[in-house]
Amino acid sequence: MAEDNQMLEMHHDEDGLGKVEIAPEVIEVIAGIAASEVEGVAQMRGNFASGVVERLGRKNHGKGVKVELSDDGIKVDVYCTMNFGVSIPAVAQEVQDNIRQALLNMTALEASEVNIHIVGIQFDTQKAEPEFQAEE
Repeated sequence: MAEDNQMLEMHHDEDGLGKVEIAPEVIEVIAGIAASEVEGVAQMRGNFASGVVERLGRKNHGKGVKVELSDDGIKVDVYCTMNFGVSIPAVAQEVQDNIRQALLNMTALEASEVNIHIVGIQFDTQKAEPEFQAEE
């Protein structure tokens, strides 16, 4: 469980109802979904544990995203694989814009940095046609 100093406190008008805190994991999930929605992103990079969890049927939306909270603001690092043939700078810019907009819409928070790390290219793999051997 995240410690209190790891939580991001929302500063809105004080109405006496209490405070709202957002865990960094929530920002990771929002950024992960926003990045994977962009056309041209093949997949997000995960680790062995997230791969096992996905094979068991549970989708890990925060994989491939690292969120750092500091005095300078929110820093988001996204690690993804692109489809072959896309314009990497254009898709990366779209991923950055989509993440910024999703964070702003859902949390009213502005990210100070959204860094995109391209860790691979996915090629379209066509199924090889089975070779038929002539019977003798």
